[in-house]
Amino acid sequence: MKRLSRLLPVIGGAVAGGAIALAVASGSTTTHSVTTTVVQPSSAPTLPTSFSNGKAQTINQLYRQVGPGVVDITTSSSQNTGGIFGFGQSQQTTGEGAGVVFDQKGDILTDQHVVSGASRITVTFPGGTKASATVVGSDTGADLAVIRVQNVSASQLHPLPFGDSNAVQVGDSVIAIGSPFGLPNTVTGGIISATARTITAPNQFTIPNAIQTDAPINPGNSGGPLINAAGQVIGLNDQIETNNTNGQGEGSSSGVGFATPSNSDVRIAKEIIATGQAHNAYVGVSLDPAVSGGAAIGTTTSQSGAQPIQPGSPAAKAGLQGGDIITAVNGTHVASVNQFVATIANYAPGDSVTLTVNRGGQTKTLKLTLGAQPASAGNQTPQGQSIP
Repeated sequence: MKRLSRLLPVIGGAVAGGAIALAVASGSTTTHSVTTTVVQPSSAPTLPTSFSNGKAQTINQLYRQVGPGVVDITTSSSQNTGGIFGFGQSQQTTGEGAGVVFDQKGDILTDQHVVSGASRITVTFPGGTKASATVVGSDTGADLAVIRVQNVSASQLHPLPFGDSNAVQVGDSVIAIGSPFGLPNTVTGGIISATARTITAPNQFTIPNAIQTDAPINPGNSGGPLINAAGQVIGLNDQIETNNTNGQGEGSSSGVGFATPSNSDVRIAKEIIATGQAHNAYVGVSLDPAVSGGAAIGTTTSQSGAQPIQPGSPAAKAGLQGGDIITAVNGTHVASVNQFVATIANYAPGDSVTLTVNRGGQTKTLKLTLGAQPASAGNQTPQGQSIP
């Protein structure tokens, strides 16, 4: 069974609970070790040996060019797990991912799920310099976070250029850099397998225009860059489709990975840096990507209670109905769920839009005032559907 697996950070854990924990440990001692197993496939995938950006450039040359702008991110957090006899135990958890230096102020972009819940964040630069970081802000709906390091010399900060993710074409050569399985500064190569994919954010809303690649990415690659032949970041590695997942939801590479698009990453990052938060527009509909001809609203309530039109939502107030197919936003044609979600992402809460709707073969025009995206979609999304 295929599963879409978020590239969770490489995770480890330890329990610390004071005297009662020591007493329990004295009766039974268990040693945990982490083993990295490297499996050599029977037929190793062929990686591109050169890139074309006006001149021949090997993967090594490209890595040397952009590598200084990619950092390793380690996190630690603690959670009270309860305990016996009324004494609590603290579960200490560590994680590892990657990030991209964004500017000379020390701002670094990574995936939100890499730093979510972290009590301590440590950034390690390629030369080995370590620095503490704090979260400037994050957007769960885009799985993006901005963290900032301080007291770091300018010589350590190498901001990477961001390219136009809308210009990405299938077949383009790319490399991915990150810390798979806790191995920092790892580079892999591949191509763009597809564009305009939709993936699910940690809060269950839809991320549009995701980039699909066959460059091997694994747990620990989260937040690391997907780089084009010109040495530009075109996305942040986020999820993989895999048949192999462990108990923590982590999967290993099957050659189907997804990166969030750089255009939205940059837009959201700038907003977070300026205001400390992101503001996402909200419609309140469950969309069915299996229906062609536009963005089709679902027609049935799922077993989990998800409804096609969320009660009290902007969609409900505008008069949208289950089965409606949205074909245009402010006169701009939308041919799919991905296009509709991507179009709505360009607006802000409070903006008014005009929707062109196909309802039972008749064309209707509806005015809708966008709301603010809630913290979580909850059970709003029926299985196999998307919700903006």
